[in-house]
Amino acid sequence: MRLGPSLAALLAIAAAPALAQPPPPGAGPTTHVETVRDLAAVCDPAWGGMPRLEAIAYCQGFITAAAQYHTLTHPAGTPLHPLFCLPERRPSIADSGVDFAQWARATPRFAEEPALDGFLRWAQARYPCPPMAAGRTVRQR
Repeated sequence: MRLGPSLAALLAIAAAPALAQPPPPGAGPTTHVETVRDLAAVCDPAWGGMPRLEAIAYCQGFITAAAQYHTLTHPAGTPLHPLFCLPERRPSIADSGVDFAQWARATPRFAEEPALDGFLRWAQARYPCPPMAAGRTVRQR
């Protein structure tokens, strides 16, 4: 009795057209993000195939690193008030990337700002911190 092709072979054949699809002109694997526009483009890329997966991974890595750095530089219990406060039920990193891209499209006036500034603006708008107790000061951006 002869068995059909392996599952791996079938998956490779099925995925080949998507992976072989070239990105649109001027688009491709992202290796550098400078502006809010750049970060939004990798967080919600318009192209498909492997370049899309690379772009989304770049976005998620950027957002994860920026959020972790913010947490480290604004430790709980110190006078330095955080710039944003995540809810107890934290959003997924994938949802955060798509939400950031939607925010960037809706607020084009920030498109040419540095990507990190835009990320922090989005995070402050999306996840504001509760008001501080009287007598404490807030660091202004």
